Amino acid sequence: MTDQRVNSPRTGATASVAARKASPAVYRRRRFVVVVGLLVIALFLVLVAGFVWPGFWRGEATPQPVPTVTVTAAVPTPTVKAMERSGEETAFQKALPSAVLQLALGALTEAKEPKGEGALEAWNAEYADGDTIEVALLAGQWATEDEAATAAAAWTRSAGEAESEGDVKVGKKVVGQYAIVPAKGGKAVVVWQNGTAVMRASGPADMMEDFYAAFPL
Repeated sequence: MTDQRVNSPRTGATASVAARKASPAVYRRRRFVVVVGLLVIALFLVLVAGFVWPGFWRGEATPQPVPTVTVTAAVPTPTVKAMERSGEETAFQKALPSAVLQLALGALTEAKEPKGEGALEAWNAEYADGDTIEVALLAGQWATEDEAATAAAAWTRSAGEAESEGDVKVGKKVVGQYAIVPAKGGKAVVVWQNGTAVMRASGPADMMEDFYAAFPL
């Protein structure tokens, strides 16, 4: 029997496939592909940002809310001294202030007219700044709020047609009504009710609303 052997073309060597190492050119191509891919992704993100956030193209930052600043002016105070008050005043008299804004109390005398309208007591008061501003006040007190409301309505009618009017409130409770009536010579009259008390003040038109708002009754 004949012994036949098939040898590799290369005598005495085992056939094998050697792994080939990539050349530098291949590495460069791969890096190029990666860089181009990153650039494409970056460009895509920029385009999307431009549509979603228009200010991105102009380099605008997200606007920050502007804080609201409230400036409260100091309440004016009198530069002149108020009159001396008697220690024997009624409770209603004592409730009439010695100063309102920059105006000081200069006179306080009993008023007779409101007593003829049913008032329990009434007073005339004069407030001034010692220079050009003078406000004359008539204040009366009635036994009930209904009687006071009737008196306030009569005083408003006698002053003329109201330019503005509204509720008088103590906290959230409505305790009466107020009305501001224009008068001659750049003046105005404000009439308001606070429970059983009714006040009528006349003076410069540009300050009567502030006078009424600052008055403690």
